[in-house]
Amino acid sequence: MKNIVLIGMPASGKSTAGVLLAKSIGYGFIDTDLLLQKREGMLLRDLLKERGTEGFIDAEEKTNAEIVADRCVIATGGSVVYGEKAMLNLKSSGTIVYLKINSETLNNRLKGADIFERGVVMRNRGETLDELLAERAPLYEKYADITVDCNGLDPEGTVNAVATALDIAATDGN
Repeated sequence: MKNIVLIGMPASGKSTAGVLLAKSIGYGFIDTDLLLQKREGMLLRDLLKERGTEGFIDAEEKTNAEIVADRCVIATGGSVVYGEKAMLNLKSSGTIVYLKINSETLNNRLKGADIFERGVVMRNRGETLDELLAERAPLYEKYADITVDCNGLDPEGTVNAVATALDIAATDGN
């Protein structure tokens, strides 16, 4: 199998379940947020403050459009779907899996979190998480090869659901 590319909202489990999935199937793991931070030499929140939303999206698209990998689980940033070149590159290298969560799960998982400190990209000032989900969901669906409902799942449950959807065997990684 080629790469497994995880897309979805912040807190959907892309990074947490992604590293567990990679370990369980013997794949490498790439967190594109970390690649972006390394490339730009700053934290995501600082990149957002310095360059604004569109500058952030541009840098994220360039980073993801240049990824060359094989047999890796790739955890993307939640806003990667704003960059068509990035998504075409990722789609050409593997299977895109949308980790779908609903509004209730999103709000519960990010409850009490400073989403701006987390580096969550919001195009419209004052936008709510529900509005962000409504804006992004059609983009996630557009690019997804497979959609996995992650509501009510812990990281291990997400790994098992993704493995089942991809028809691959996931072990405990030990």
